[in-house]
Amino acid sequence: MKKICKWYYCCPIKFYVDRGKLDKKWVENYCLVDNHDCIRYQMEEKGQYHPDNMLPDGTIKEDLD
Repeated sequence: MKKICKWYYCCPIKFYVDRGKLDKKWVENYCLVDNHDCIRYQMEEKGQYHPDNMLPDGTIKEDLD
């Protein structure tokens, strides 16, 4: 059952996947199942800065822009 993350529609990960810059596994494994293990989600909830090119597992992907 899908439970979309509350940040999904404004998250850069969705943007990158929609444009083919990231594999759809990122949204399938994090965004569309409301996965609170997502580092981006955790940081957003705490109001902490995180760069747009940080993946849900916390990895920084330098070639995204």
